[in-house]
Amino acid sequence: MTRAVLSIGSNMGDRLAHLRTVVDGFGDRVVAVSPVYSTPPWGGVEQDDYLNAVLVVDDPAFAGIDWLRHGQRLEQAAERVREVHWGPRTLDVDVVWCAERTDGELVAISSADPELTLPHPEAHNRAFVLVPWLDVEPDAVLEVDGRAQAVTDLLDELPVDERTGLVRTELTLSPAAEGSASCS
Repeated sequence: MTRAVLSIGSNMGDRLAHLRTVVDGFGDRVVAVSPVYSTPPWGGVEQDDYLNAVLVVDDPAFAGIDWLRHGQRLEQAAERVREVHWGPRTLDVDVVWCAERTDGELVAISSADPELTLPHPEAHNRAFVLVPWLDVEPDAVLEVDGRAQAVTDLLDELPVDERTGLVRTELTLSPAAEGSASCS
């Protein structure tokens, strides 16, 4: 069994609808969905703000690479184009963290594979990943430079402007909100 933390974002077109396709696309594998945040673009490319959220997903049949490939299929369905590094996108699905169940406990997976590096090499630098992750897993831990660290501590280490740019919205991706005004 693997469990993964996915960071999802969109800043083109119907941003909320693009994020909703990820929740729908992972279906019953979704264990938790964070609130939706409006976030400034990261990486220095001039573009519109993003909507970002985090999903926790779980499936006994999925390996780490399966989370990545399924996310990439959803990006392709949203007509994601990769023209500019850190540029605008209809949909971005990143595998941030992944673990396997061993003797009843979740054990984080590390991978240096260029196709899927785990944990995500920049996750600890991105408030738009850490803040929503803490909303769904307040005790989350992420390995950085070979050392397990509480995500709350990693967030505290970020520059103030990185943390203050996030704005929690009233928008929601939870399945119970389907058809409600907050999803429009």
